[in-house]
Amino acid sequence: MAYFRIADTPKGLKGLDEWLRRRLRQVRWKESKRTATKRHHLRVLGIPGRSVREWAGSSKGYWRIAGSPVLTRALPNAYWTQLGLHSLSWRWHRHRTTA
Repeated sequence: MAYFRIADTPKGLKGLDEWLRRRLRQVRWKESKRTATKRHHLRVLGIPGRSVREWAGSSKGYWRIAGSPVLTRALPNAYWTQLGLHSLSWRWHRHRTTA
């Protein structure tokens, strides 16, 4: 991750990792353009009915919804790890310990 391993910055990676996860949630939310599609996806991801109706029809911006507790609970870090997108800090730590 760093030139001759001089940089020792797992803390900096944490902030970048949080931003990337939120951006991924934003893109995933933006993919379902219609309210009915958003409602369906939230139900499939295990969000209760009232929250589904409230957030699927929300007029808030994509970035704001991506940071909401509902979308964070629907698309947790484990969801992205299951898709093969490991966190940067995890990769950094793995790289540091194996070499």
